[in-house]
Amino acid sequence: MALDLKKLQKDFVNMRFGMFIHFNSASFQFAEGDIVDWEYDHENNGEPRKFPFNPSMWNPTKLDCKQWAKAAKSAGMEFSALTTKHHEGFDLWPSGYTDHCVKNATVKTDVVKEYLDAFREEGIKAGLYFSMLDLHHQIGRKKCTSEDKQLIIHQLTELLTNYGEIPFIIIDGWQAHWGGPSYENLPFEEIDALVKSLQPKCLLMNISCESNLNHTDIVFYENAAGQKVEDEFEGPGACCNILTDQWFWRKTDPNCTLKSSEWALNMINEVNEKNVVFILNGSPNQDGILDDNIINRYEEIGKLYHKRQELTTLPEGWMTR
Repeated sequence: MALDLKKLQKDFVNMRFGMFIHFNSASFQFAEGDIVDWEYDHENNGEPRKFPFNPSMWNPTKLDCKQWAKAAKSAGMEFSALTTKHHEGFDLWPSGYTDHCVKNATVKTDVVKEYLDAFREEGIKAGLYFSMLDLHHQIGRKKCTSEDKQLIIHQLTELLTNYGEIPFIIIDGWQAHWGGPSYENLPFEEIDALVKSLQPKCLLMNISCESNLNHTDIVFYENAAGQKVEDEFEGPGACCNILTDQWFWRKTDPNCTLKSSEWALNMINEVNEKNVVFILNGSPNQDGILDDNIINRYEEIGKLYHKRQELTTLPEGWMTR
């Protein structure tokens, strides 16, 4: 059966609102201080690494992915994405190809499995995020050997064969402005072919800030970094933003001023009209749970969002106009 990419794109866009879950080594390393969430200057300005992550630091003793899923459900979210590996290189699953993962952590729980099980139970389409840029394994703009490429292929294969159906996977740090291996070293076509061979219905999304479909199945806009959906854009796209000041949890988050539920609804409305989904971040704390202020804001957003759905006839979605 031939792959119907346009139908997959349309089905994704028509979900309209989802959750981005930033939870990884940065949640512990950079919860305070001047570093935002990864060592940008090491990758881009040649500075030596100052903050290597020891897996023993990973200690979310109250990890509760079901709490995350219920929060997403309360907000009206229909899909989600978890940072299985961010730019530092720590894996939230027990990878067979590196020791830099949860199998050597203080809390050894397979977070990927817990997350997928919890969100599927709530009827939410649960996808994954995976960074090609990997500081621990020194995979980036300066180095991507054949061995590095094989590590990436092996780990993507683990994620797409060990956990059932994955509707989409978001790739980051891949010939991006902020670093990562180039398309020449790691051709998009090869990775796309790998993904589709393992899971034909899995969309491959690339956070590279390109406003076309040359190297992605869904155009990705990092709205929190100032990237806006062009007026003439008609989809398929995804736009992501944050309620707090950063993507990963900071110790100031429980008492910070969050963006309002009205702001979130306006964002959903604005990008949905262009056949773009809105992905709103939720960052679990070091215990592995969402703070109360995030839970409450999600509930407020859900009330407004459900009211909007009751009162408004939405466009049919991309490719139907």
